[in-house]
Amino acid sequence: MRRLLALRAERRLSREHVRLAGECLGVSERTVWRWLAEASRSPRAAIRPGERSSDRFEITREIRVLLAYWHGNASAVHRQLVTRAQTGGREGQPMTASDSAASPAGAPPSAVPLLDPVPSLSTFLRAVRRDLTAGERAGLATGPDAARAHDVFGKRAASWRNHVWEADHVQAPLLVDADGDLVRPWVTWFIDTATKVITGTAVTPGVPSRASVLVALRAAVLREDPYGPAGGTPEQVRVDRGKDFLSTTVTAAFGTMGVTVKDLPAYSPHLKGTVENLNRAVDRMLFAALPGYTRTSTKPRSGRRRKDAGRKPETSGAMSFQDFTAEVLAWTHWWNTEHRPKALSGRTPLEAWQADPTPVTDVPAADLWTFTLEDDGRPRKLTSHGVRWRGRTYIAPWMTGQAGRSVTVRYMPHHDHEIDICDASGKYLGSAHLADAATPEQLDALRTARAERARRLRAEVKAAEALRRQRFAPATTAGPAQRLGAITCAQAGHELAAIEHTDASKLALPDLIPPAAPPADWRTPPSLAARTAPGRPAPLPAEPAPDGPLEPTAQNAEDGDAL
Repeated sequence: MRRLLALRAERRLSREHVRLAGECLGVSERTVWRWLAEASRSPRAAIRPGERSSDRFEITREIRVLLAYWHGNASAVHRQLVTRAQTGGREGQPMTASDSAASPAGAPPSAVPLLDPVPSLSTFLRAVRRDLTAGERAGLATGPDAARAHDVFGKRAASWRNHVWEADHVQAPLLVDADGDLVRPWVTWFIDTATKVITGTAVTPGVPSRASVLVALRAAVLREDPYGPAGGTPEQVRVDRGKDFLSTTVTAAFGTMGVTVKDLPAYSPHLKGTVENLNRAVDRMLFAALPGYTRTSTKPRSGRRRKDAGRKPETSGAMSFQDFTAEVLAWTHWWNTEHRPKALSGRTPLEAWQADPTPVTDVPAADLWTFTLEDDGRPRKLTSHGVRWRGRTYIAPWMTGQAGRSVTVRYMPHHDHEIDICDASGKYLGSAHLADAATPEQLDALRTARAERARRLRAEVKAAEALRRQRFAPATTAGPAQRLGAITCAQAGHELAAIEHTDASKLALPDLIPPAAPPADWRTPPSLAARTAPGRPAPLPAEPAPDGPLEPTAQNAEDGDAL
């Protein structure tokens, strides 16, 4: 800048000099001309061109609070600053109607700083863009989740196969036919972070549970057909704070295999980015191509139920759960054997996993079966009717001749149709099925009856809500709210009388028969003594019967005469 000033003093400064200086400094010609004007007025500006001046408007903490109050609306904050400056000379006086209309529904005037002068709207918006980062602006407008999208996250160092797995549930945004019901399926899977290979997958029609995690874990660890070839025992598994992954059964299965469970903080998807990226990939690569896909929620937008909510949904055009599961498993096989992520340098996840020389720790299928089942926790007796568990009887052909044996029960959560029986030492004896299981016709009739009961209850709740609903008349001018829905005095009295006859607390008569007076040697509170009947002494305890024969009484004599 001093060189340009010297050229100007020698009258040799040209536009070409300014353009060349702007290209070297990465600024426009207009900025260079402005710096020259500032350097002509202040020699310090020639040393540090473009340095922030002390009188430049900046976003203060008070203005940041206002931006948060208005959810990032900078224009609304500027309007309130202008209103505050216009009414600032009338501190302590009530605001006029024109002042109130200038900034409706704004922050309290005491929270708005008084600026003199107030910057123009363009200057204010430019200061907001300059002093607030993109993440801060997004966070003020939408929330912390939007601000997280502008954060920079580090990348973990490269590891080896089966060093760390990540697990998660993902819901498919489509409806499938599961035994006549339309449900949104969930996919539970484990993925190796080093090789990006999907080791285990389980599909659940409806909300997943710890059973989904155990099934996916069994498929991930086993390397025999139909699973594998990738698998084995990992050293660590990263999960979020889902109750399914942190249940007692799942953590016990991990602990038995010597696997460390890393419970990540809440709302931190970037800490398990491998499985989160897999969830996004399956949504774009598979779910988007299936029939019935939608990114919007399948539930009604409003709180009111649809007219056809009680009816059975139409399932003719929906994909069956079996076909959906086949599609997910086929896509998983494609991901492992054909997909070539950029991070693997042209290799497929399975090729990267097989090329890793790290030894693999396998678990025998029999032991894994024991690890991934929940223990009943108490010994039971094998009777002639079978094994009683949760009020039900389970039998099996192998139980013949073993009545009276002490056994234990292991089971898959929520799978009540079948359990597994072990002896007292934990040796597997066999499976047992429910003895008096209901027939398919009975189950269909039961589901129909339950659906009808739920529909009737919803109709009754809807009718009750209609009685409680308060309607108000619309208004075009300021005024008190006007209720609608007038009823007659007779109707109100009839409804109140019905409430009086159905409220058990109002029908109760606790003082109809006063309690007897307590014994004289008791310390009775005055409030309790006032509620007792004074002329009704408390019954005395019966005397113990003597050892000898009973003395004859009048009543006994009458009975004896009668005999």
